[in-house]
Amino acid sequence: MTRVIHTGDTHIGYSQYHSPVRRQDFLDAFEAVVDDAVDGGVDAVVHAGDLFHDRRPDLQDLMGTISVLRRLDDAGIPFLAVVGNHESTRGGQWLDLFERLGLATRLGDEPVVVGDTAFYGLDHVPVSRRDDLDYAFADHDADYAALVAHGLFEPFGYADWDTETVLTESDVAFDAMLLGDNHTPDTAEVADTWVTYPGSTERASASEREGRGYNLVVFDADTAGGDDRVEIRRRALDTRPFVFVSVELREGEGESRVRERVREFDLAEAVVHVEITGEGDPVTPAAVEEFATDEGALIARVVDRREVDADGEVDVSFADPEDAVRDRLDEMALSTAARDVERTVREDTVSDANVRETVKRRVEERVDGDGDLDAFDAVEAGGDGAESDADGDEWDGGGAEPNGDASEPTEPNTEPEAAEPEDSDPASTDGQVSMEDYL
Repeated sequence: MTRVIHTGDTHIGYSQYHSPVRRQDFLDAFEAVVDDAVDGGVDAVVHAGDLFHDRRPDLQDLMGTISVLRRLDDAGIPFLAVVGNHESTRGGQWLDLFERLGLATRLGDEPVVVGDTAFYGLDHVPVSRRDDLDYAFADHDADYAALVAHGLFEPFGYADWDTETVLTESDVAFDAMLLGDNHTPDTAEVADTWVTYPGSTERASASEREGRGYNLVVFDADTAGGDDRVEIRRRALDTRPFVFVSVELREGEGESRVRERVREFDLAEAVVHVEITGEGDPVTPAAVEEFATDEGALIARVVDRREVDADGEVDVSFADPEDAVRDRLDEMALSTAARDVERTVREDTVSDANVRETVKRRVEERVDGDGDLDAFDAVEAGGDGAESDADGDEWDGGGAEPNGDASEPTEPNTEPEAAEPEDSDPASTDGQVSMEDYL
């Protein structure tokens, strides 16, 4: 029998709503998973990608992650992982650094056996490169086998990866696919194989309303019962509370009614989302947000969805103006390459002096390096051109957009390409570090 915790999409370093408290929440959630692993004496922690939110995490996020991983190492629990699209770099991966430190094992096409289960890995691969994959994995002699992968797989929402193709073309008969990328937890059976997402460990978006958690996966025919060889159980995490307040204003009702409705909830240290609809009087979002924070909320965000002057629906977040920019971009038929350029211009991690050179380099990488000319084709508004927002992240303009890093990740199980050139001015990284500093 082999018992593992299956987690992923921890997005350490994400300053959601530009809040340092929320940034710490993401690291705390990962630490809570490790606490459960140590307390429960599991055989391994399996991470399905996007350990970090950004391919250039700040030093404080790296140090915090290393500290948590050392707890696992001290307990003799291996950390097995793959690389997600958010953290992927064109050179060595942060996961490689942790492996050199003896704190992690990067899964690939060779089996890593824990207990009586062989684990394999498949890093995130862009859609344009998947036709070249042969899903060739080395043999194993363990009782069970699991593939850990990062991507949007069928039959789950926003899928762009054929799960049955992976399973039927693979050289190994997998008992389970342990996935990451989709922040919604779910489990299904495909080609007699259990396929599951644990969801994100913290809410990276207001759309992630249900509680956060991870999977406890047991490989044991006797435990699973019946014809099954795998048992998957959901475990909850105690994370930052989100409070959702819906207010439908009738004619003559206004801000006082909104405040009255907000008072009905426990706002203590919560992230509060207020949605206003109806036919009532105008409401000043900033005033409601200030009222909610005075009532104890950590962060308050107000969206007024009512029509104003026949100009259509209004959906503006005064707490996070980046949301309004992202919504406008979703309405435009921008190509993947165009979104890449737009991201680069607004990235917190690229100094103004380096924007022109960074944009030039990234376009050249697509044309000369990958030959990915499809990335320059316009896409349907709200479609896949943003490399998919299926994981529900609220991209804050810094670093990588959800499901779409500015540079596409390295092919899995291949030698990494040359590392990205660093900015000539060390201060331009704004406290962030690159793989070249370590590898």
